[in-house]
Amino acid sequence: MPNQTIQELLTTLNLKYEQVKLGGGQKKIDAHHKKGKLTARERIDYLIDTDSYFLEVGVFTAEGMYKEDGGCPSGGVVAGIGYVSGKQCMIVANDATVKAGAWFPIAAKKNLRAQEIAMENRLPVIYLVDSAGVYLPMQSEVFADKEHFGRIFRNNAKMSSMGIVQLAAIMGSCVAGGAYLPIMSDEAFIVEGTGSVYLAGPYLVKSSVGEDVDSETLGGAEMHCEISGVTDNKFPDDKSCLDAIKRHIDKIGSPENAGFDRKIAVTPARLPEEIYDILPTDRLKPYDMRHILECIVDASELDEYKPDYGKTLICAYARVDGWAVGIVANQRKMVKSGKGEMQMGGVIYGESADKAARFIMNCNQKKIPLIFFHDVTGFMVGSRAEQGGIIKDGAKMVNAVANSVVPKFTFIVGNSYGAGNYAMCGKAYDPRLIYAWPTAQMAVMSGATAAKTLLQIQTATLKAKGETITPEAEKALLDEITDRYNDELSPYYAAARLWVDGIIDPVETRRIISMGIEAANQAPIEQRFNVGVVQV
Repeated sequence: MPNQTIQELLTTLNLKYEQVKLGGGQKKIDAHHKKGKLTARERIDYLIDTDSYFLEVGVFTAEGMYKEDGGCPSGGVVAGIGYVSGKQCMIVANDATVKAGAWFPIAAKKNLRAQEIAMENRLPVIYLVDSAGVYLPMQSEVFADKEHFGRIFRNNAKMSSMGIVQLAAIMGSCVAGGAYLPIMSDEAFIVEGTGSVYLAGPYLVKSSVGEDVDSETLGGAEMHCEISGVTDNKFPDDKSCLDAIKRHIDKIGSPENAGFDRKIAVTPARLPEEIYDILPTDRLKPYDMRHILECIVDASELDEYKPDYGKTLICAYARVDGWAVGIVANQRKMVKSGKGEMQMGGVIYGESADKAARFIMNCNQKKIPLIFFHDVTGFMVGSRAEQGGIIKDGAKMVNAVANSVVPKFTFIVGNSYGAGNYAMCGKAYDPRLIYAWPTAQMAVMSGATAAKTLLQIQTATLKAKGETITPEAEKALLDEITDRYNDELSPYYAAARLWVDGIIDPVETRRIISMGIEAANQAPIEQRFNVGVVQV
């Protein structure tokens, strides 16, 4: 059994997930059913293959955000990779129980993230459309910028040119600019009685041109399938429409293969659940990251690269569910350097960065996907580290990560602070998938360190003005800064803003890696690996 603190974190994770799955609440779900409609999650459950795994992306999107507007669970969108007729697909479904599926600013970011994953991995995309359009009180935050909703339709066009199959089902409202999404897909289906698509709804038509017209006449299934030709086929209900999508996906030809190596999978010698006992929730406690990795990789076997050099980073070849992988992971226990000096776990030293850069280059040379496991407090600091060239060593590692062309996957195990986040393939470095464990923390630095630093700055500012700060005021300020930082360190804060694709039970890590590489294997590597100018 996991220790109590880990168990509490997992319980919180599961409770939050169950709450999120209710979308806009049970009353909204009941109202949805009365209209003869399935909810977004019910549609996905019906669409994907029986007993198959659905890898959700952005389940905790908007967690704690938009409180003045009543919240926006999952950003009003359910998205993820699922198996349909045996094929991996990216599925994006509007949740009409959340503000009638209206598009909040974060919904744009989530839709774009789903499309990004599809484009990187050449996955077919299925859009289940049921949205009232832009959430008008926030229209200025979703309309005109590069990463706003117009980018979604631009991506529709780009994916079409790339040969990525896109199917859309209009299963509710589809209004204004949002009408372009399904109609820019390869094929667009519509559900009779509940589906409608138009650039302007009845109220806007009345106010704009003075015409009285009902929703069905304006943009219903019969009109669009028989008169306008905008939609390709109509179906009497949600299930029959979803059945048609299954039949179409079943007929798609096989994708090209990237050629990543896979053998018959071997289960880890250590149980995945052992992670609960190995990983301390106390961020200051050391542990051996090798033991964590042994719970994830096939037969618990790691073929380490330079095991006696740069020991605060573990670089190793391994297999996960049969797939060949290269692993870069922060070692969290104290280690002894080749010079006999003790080095702090979780810190990247010059030789560690140098080793990792070379290992990443090797994996690109051998066409081996990379997996990063974060528990990093940052790069080593101090005069000795600076004189040793820590910046150029770190730059070399960042360069290798940034220019890597093999698929990268990132898991935030514990700390992910400062430039350590960048060097270990944080979100800015294009991991194909990035997930956090419930023990994760992400920030420029720890709450305690940030609070002490800011306190020193503020105290110095007051002294420069000839003022002093009392011990009581100093403590109050320190507590205030620490509390604010600790809130922002939470993995849910990161997940709400899509800095990570979600928060997972650690035992799911192995399955997500396998599913991610399976997806990546459908997109051959077309770009040649070139790191450009490297600091030496």
